[in-house]
Amino acid sequence: MGKDLTVSQIDRQNILNNPIVIKEVEKAIGMQGFIYENEIKFTKKQISEFYEVDERTIERYVEKNSDEIGKNGYEVLRGQRLKTLREELKKRDVSDIGVGDKAPAFGIYNFRTFLNIGMLLTESEKAKELRSAILDIVIDTINQKTGGSTKYVNQRDEEFIISYFKQEDYRKEFTDALKDCIDMGNFKYPLYTDKIYVSIFNEKSREYRKILKLNGRDNIRDTMYSEILDIISSYECGFADELRKACESKGRKLKSHEVDELFHRFETMALFKPLREKARLKMASRDLAFRDALHKNLKEYISVLPPAEFERFLGEKSKELSERLEDYKDEFKRLKERE
Repeated sequence: MGKDLTVSQIDRQNILNNPIVIKEVEKAIGMQGFIYENEIKFTKKQISEFYEVDERTIERYVEKNSDEIGKNGYEVLRGQRLKTLREELKKRDVSDIGVGDKAPAFGIYNFRTFLNIGMLLTESEKAKELRSAILDIVIDTINQKTGGSTKYVNQRDEEFIISYFKQEDYRKEFTDALKDCIDMGNFKYPLYTDKIYVSIFNEKSREYRKILKLNGRDNIRDTMYSEILDIISSYECGFADELRKACESKGRKLKSHEVDELFHRFETMALFKPLREKARLKMASRDLAFRDALHKNLKEYISVLPPAEFERFLGEKSKELSERLEDYKDEFKRLKERE
């Protein structure tokens, strides 16, 4: 889906929170600023000249979006810090960048706020070109990290492999309980699996497949984040236990309506509420940021991803699944030996 950065604060912030992308954008633009307190900075004059707009236009955008721009690194220097800045610029013979000698306060911008303004400016053709370049870099960077497909970006997380490995055991407990305790044909397996999916993230498996553009050969759990796999395992393990208790109590297999009533009581247990909220937030927010996939039924849960999330899935600590398997070879052996 096309992103309009001038409209979507979430899309803007997800880019600005992505340190991997910011480094690539910084290299591509090559914007010259000055170093202050070990960080590259810019003045209003420099930014207005780059975007080819009046300084008052920059002022208007800063005032209108003060919370967002302030959060991303814009600050106003006063007193000793401003005096120190002026002294340092004089030592470096840096002039004509709009600092001046008399103003009691002076606003400076870091690279993130320079980009932030470019994502907001509608009057500047150069800002429009920059937004297009940024979106291309975002796509290229994620594709490079994920081998050209975001389908399995979830597997780059070091938490994924253990969650995936263990969920297979809980899945078997669940399907065995369905087989032993429910008086229905094979339709019961997809039926109650979908009930779990709908309870957790408001989508049946076919809806999830459509949103992520999965084909018939794809196993949807291969694409799920570790937190989603964990709560699915909790549902399957817990409901399997409920089924066996009910079946034993009645001394027979359960009818479909009895299972539905049992599941309703099970899914409305208070302990699941915080786990569901977390799972929905993670799925909706990550899939929009990493996969450009919108879960419409979870739209209210979409939020900005913190920088740690980008490092987790795209940074140096993230790895391809094949590398993870090698890392966890001994751990898998220990887990098997406990069985």
